[in-house]
Amino acid sequence: MDLATGTEATLSDADIERFGPDPQGTFRTNLAAVEQRIAAACARAGRDRASVRLLPITKTVPAHILRLAYAAGIHAFGENKIQEAAAKRESLADLAIDWSIVGHLQTNKVKHLTRFAREFHALDSLRLAGLLNTRLEQEGRDLDVYVQVNTSSEESKYGLEPNALLPFIRELQHFPRLKPRGLMTLAVFSTDMAKVRPCFALLRRLRDEAMTIDPAVTELSMGMSG
Repeated sequence: MDLATGTEATLSDADIERFGPDPQGTFRTNLAAVEQRIAAACARAGRDRASVRLLPITKTVPAHILRLAYAAGIHAFGENKIQEAAAKRESLADLAIDWSIVGHLQTNKVKHLTRFAREFHALDSLRLAGLLNTRLEQEGRDLDVYVQVNTSSEESKYGLEPNALLPFIRELQHFPRLKPRGLMTLAVFSTDMAKVRPCFALLRRLRDEAMTIDPAVTELSMGMSG
């Protein structure tokens, strides 16, 4: 039974293989385990659990499975492809979902993002900021944004160079429809934590510096698949 709609959920063999015969129950169990890990990490760091927000990235997961996840208590989803996110949003329009776009955005996709996304986690140019602000004016909406920083200095990654961040934050005041909330980065892809941690530490330091310009830039978006 799909608790979000009161209708039976039809699961394919592939769904059952991927999520088990009771995806909703699986989500509840896994969510509880993740919540325990977050709470434990917050306790070790001496910080308030309420200061940490879980944003599941749901790329490739079909809409009918997200409906079950929603019923299990997950009400915010992150997507990295606009077309996929827009299609899921249409399929799940009856649910009060907060959608975040976390991947690089092509300029020709701006008009699609501004129609529904609550957050954008990959702002990395003033040109893109201007296009977003113009479309948001037309839509009569605001958009929470995270500025992407290339903390690993890899040419394959998007994002501002660290020394370009503070001037960028100053310029964002000229785009009133954009609401800077924090910084985002993708660390170097490695199992060696000695290589990964410096990327996150750098973003934290840059966040602290950015807050001297805009006190609203408080959050850090820096989760990795691993």
